Amino acid sequence: MKIRVLEVLATLKRAGAERMAVSLVRGLDPDRFETGVVSLFDAFPSGLEPELDEARIRTWHLGKRPGLDTRMIPRLFKVFRAFRPSIIHSHSYVLRYTLPAGVAARAGSMVHTVHNLAGREVDATGRLIHRFAFRRRVTPVAVAAEVGRSFRKLYGVEPAAVIPNGIETGRFSRPGTRQEWKRANGFSADDFLVVSVARIEPQKNPLGLIESFARALGQDRRWRLLMAGDGSLRNAAQATALRLGIGERVHFLGVRSDVAELLSASDVFALASRWEGNPIAVMEAMAAGLPVVATAVGGVPELVVHGETGLLAPAGDEPAFAGALAAVAGDPERRRELGAAGLERSAGFGLDAMVASYSRLFERLAGGHS
Repeated sequence: MKIRVLEVLATLKRAGAERMAVSLVRGLDPDRFETGVVSLFDAFPSGLEPELDEARIRTWHLGKRPGLDTRMIPRLFKVFRAFRPSIIHSHSYVLRYTLPAGVAARAGSMVHTVHNLAGREVDATGRLIHRFAFRRRVTPVAVAAEVGRSFRKLYGVEPAAVIPNGIETGRFSRPGTRQEWKRANGFSADDFLVVSVARIEPQKNPLGLIESFARALGQDRRWRLLMAGDGSLRNAAQATALRLGIGERVHFLGVRSDVAELLSASDVFALASRWEGNPIAVMEAMAAGLPVVATAVGGVPELVVHGETGLLAPAGDEPAFAGALAAVAGDPERRRELGAAGLERSAGFGLDAMVASYSRLFERLAGGHS
């Protein structure tokens, strides 16, 4: 009998945890696993639902309202009773709903992946729930060694496993699309592009990134900053770009489904996050052969080797970040060397390794629930 794995997420937006979960269920061996996905919120524009539909993976949307919504518990209970999961795999803050619903439904084993530094993943109430869950019923997984260390420090127990995120590395090397993408999106062949693929939220520090870009490249009109993503700070980010006199050179692209082509058209990848887990966007940039300028937070130094595949700066230090960005942008040969080394290193970020690790964990935990 197949092991039934049910992924439970807050949304199916195009963000790191969501993309990891969708890649996982698409990658699990259909001869050994039956999979489904639950999104607490209803669908958002440009979400990941089409990828699940294409793979014929059953998906539920539960109509969550913002804030605490206790209706999720009985709604999850109904899904659990209908799907009868061997494994409930939760992400971000949803454990406060999956735990009581799973216990009530007498569902299978529970796994929770911690995608961020543990202290940043959930609020104080969530940390109390997680502390209880991880000591009794729920198997925790960390996405990076640094995430695992933060987990151990906060909860006083070891994660059951550290399983780094994985990507389909071959999808992101598309050298032939560079000029085509530029023409189609209104850029000239002479433009140089710094790209950041990230939510425009406080964690990702978009205002600091814009300030660093202005400091590093504000006087060189050949360079443009592309921000792919959306979020609560978009208006503030646009205002910052205007205030710094670079409004026409900072391009807000929104959520994109053409990330591979966008990366291949760009010259430098930048991520100025204040904290991170194991960012998929950095892996994708390296797989596209881009040099990376990023902050040394969370699992980023486990991906980017400072001075070899990119440059790292302390979080919140905009002058240092600007210096790193200027150093990479101003040296074409160094950009090529860093990008080539990153492409080589990205071979270790493959999706197969992640799927195999979760497969072994699920098989071990399923036991009599399959």
